[in-house]
Amino acid sequence: MQIEERAAGDVTLLDLKGKLTLGEGDELLKDKINSMIQQGQRKIVLNLAEVPYIDSAGLGEIVRTYTTISRQGGQLKLLNLTKRITDLLSITKLLTVFDTYDTEADAVRSFSSSAPV
Repeated sequence: MQIEERAAGDVTLLDLKGKLTLGEGDELLKDKINSMIQQGQRKIVLNLAEVPYIDSAGLGEIVRTYTTISRQGGQLKLLNLTKRITDLLSITKLLTVFDTYDTEADAVRSFSSSAPV
């Protein structure tokens, strides 16, 4: 698995490419998120367009990432879910937990409209 980091204003986009599975992508994602949080990055979008498969460890890592960022006062949003990932999140009832977007512009824009009240 590969992770490419891009910025759109104060929002960081992570383009994930490859399988998000035990030992293949979960540790890589964990390390990347931890270093981003240490750098003060709190607005993160995971672009899953090129992730063909997520196993239970990968799903657990996305949930852990969401929890970690939320505890730091940040937000994690998901972008470009494939049908398989959408079905997986739907079955596990996690689709209601995550903010998901079909376009990068919508995902980035959502951070400015969701300022704390």
